Amino acid sequence: MVRIRGRIGDWPVDLTLELDHEDWAQLAQAVQGAPLTSMPPAALTPAATTVGDGLWQTALQLVRDAGQIEGPRLLAQLAALAGGDVAGKRLLVRLRHCAQIRMETGADAPIYHWQG
Repeated sequence: MVRIRGRIGDWPVDLTLELDHEDWAQLAQAVQGAPLTSMPPAALTPAATTVGDGLWQTALQLVRDAGQIEGPRLLAQLAALAGGDVAGKRLLVRLRHCAQIRMETGADAPIYHWQG
């Protein structure tokens, strides 16, 4: 179990996540090679998991290279990159809250724009 407390803009966040063995394995794989791998799972904070996170950097690169991309197309690419729909959706949620990404509502689907 991981507890995340902080703020998203003006909104306070207090979130508890329950991760199964597969989720922990994916998290460990995401931070593989980073100095954080020797830390116990409870010590991994949201900020800490982004350090050395190659998967996250690749997700950002997808949007950066495209300039703008529709949500369904981005989700398909993220799912292929992350190895499944659930992991792809997690990356998509992270992108929605990333300062480098602006999301707008398109006619048929959300559009993700790189802000840099």
